[in-house]
Amino acid sequence: MTTNQEAIRRLFRVTRESVGNMPLFPSIFPDKLAPVVHNFDNERELTMMRWGMPNPVGSKYGPYSTNIRNVNSSHWRRWLQPESRCLVPVTSFSEYAPDPNPATGKKDIVWFALNDRRPLFAFAGIWTDWNGTRGTKANPEIGAHRLYAFLTTEPNRVVGPIHPKAMPVILREDDWDKWLNASTDDAMKLQRPWPDDQLEIVRCGPDKEDGAL
Repeated sequence: MTTNQEAIRRLFRVTRESVGNMPLFPSIFPDKLAPVVHNFDNERELTMMRWGMPNPVGSKYGPYSTNIRNVNSSHWRRWLQPESRCLVPVTSFSEYAPDPNPATGKKDIVWFALNDRRPLFAFAGIWTDWNGTRGTKANPEIGAHRLYAFLTTEPNRVVGPIHPKAMPVILREDDWDKWLNASTDDAMKLQRPWPDDQLEIVRCGPDKEDGAL
């Protein structure tokens, strides 16, 4: 998420914020903080949340999920109401290439964006307040957290050759209000692949950061 704070305010019509002087985010990793927009007292608030929603106790997938596909699951449906939905500001996202690079023996990281200028857009997210321990064993963070994750769907023809299982749910600007406020049934109709001709591969290599700063 490499655009500036003022650009997020303008595009997402933010009228309330609690992020201080927000840095750029050339990489965002699971269990780390990132900017998120959600409704608060009939305003759009920009705040920081930790990436990863809590999984069911004892889940084979670990303590948290960074993305959610099965919105029919009783575990996830509790957070599909308007008060638990959010917009996740994004300028690019990445997946590992399916095969190792012959020159390095490691898989490249493939970055996707709407175009090579990295315009700001949004994933369809959900969020919750949560109490417990996050972080690493060496540096645990105990207490109250705000957690988020985003929805995924079938990949389009740009993402599919790189990651055939899924792609993030990208929302058109005209659908942001619907995602934040519509009924659950209407909002879930937005869980669909992004058009093939409106997404590009903009970077490919070993870097775990999008270098377009």
